[in-house]
Amino acid sequence: MREAPTSSEQPADFAASFVRMAEDAAANLVRARAEIGKAIFGQERVIDEALVTVLSGGHALLVGVPGLAKTKLVETMGKVLGLDARRVQFTPDLMPSDILGTEILEEPTPGKRAFRFVKGPVFAELLMADEINRASPRTQSALLQAMQEGFVTIAGQRHDLPKPFHVLATQNPIEQEGTYPLPEAQLDRFLLEIDVDYPERDAERRMLIETTGSESSEIQAVFSAEGILAAQRLVRRLPVGDSIVESILDLVRSARPLPGTPLAEKLVWGPGPRASQALMLAIRARALIDGRLSPSLDDVVALAEPVLKHRMALSFAARAEGETISKIIRSLTERFA
Repeated sequence: MREAPTSSEQPADFAASFVRMAEDAAANLVRARAEIGKAIFGQERVIDEALVTVLSGGHALLVGVPGLAKTKLVETMGKVLGLDARRVQFTPDLMPSDILGTEILEEPTPGKRAFRFVKGPVFAELLMADEINRASPRTQSALLQAMQEGFVTIAGQRHDLPKPFHVLATQNPIEQEGTYPLPEAQLDRFLLEIDVDYPERDAERRMLIETTGSESSEIQAVFSAEGILAAQRLVRRLPVGDSIVESILDLVRSARPLPGTPLAEKLVWGPGPRASQALMLAIRARALIDGRLSPSLDDVVALAEPVLKHRMALSFAARAEGETISKIIRSLTERFA
């Protein structure tokens, strides 16, 4: 993938180069979606939102019952995007050092001892944190701090994480016994919350036929780590119209339980400015995936729920009345329809 044009280029040349680069990226993203679709059936929305997460340079929380190919999705995305993908199964006895790494004492030469840092699985370009809510708060915090800062500190020494670095964490929404729910402040570290639902009948039928035979589809790499970084830079260059910016502000600000607002009694807390930033990046990435050079109002509506859902909390009274966060977000986006 070509690098972004420099500021020294003439305006016309800059625009032409930018369009060519965007078209190349969009074509590669079409191929990437098709390759991932060879292994993940009937989850087009989930695939698109996972790609939006990576192109936006963020992390995502995948929420769904077991058996919906969440692990397979991360493994396949690693192959297609050319990223080093790893998986960690979170359990109550998992320690921070099991994720971040630790120092071991070695004796490289007789009589001389030295510590050597052994990197943990967090030093991957695409990390799957499976059932993240099963680990202790201490271990969760260690991972989430690394996600936020892009490096870990062991024994006073800083160790930078690779670039790109993305975490796709999973949660089972049904089984909550023996889990440690992520605090609201830590949920805000995730760009999107992606709901993974059951596939449609036709997709499940195709899955039965193609995954239980003797042959399987060969997955081809489309991107490299450098190509993903170039695409991320391109996403941040996509222009956003003033009307779209105002729509983002209107949506996010209307989702806050401020005194005198309709949601004051329904919500305990609402999305902060980080949600606006996340939505701005996400709609740019979605536009590029669809081959468009600028996001539209449809992008704002489509990504409102995955961006806002985990950044809002219902009051006790609202839960008792059967209210849900999804219903509230849908009502807020109706004005844009």
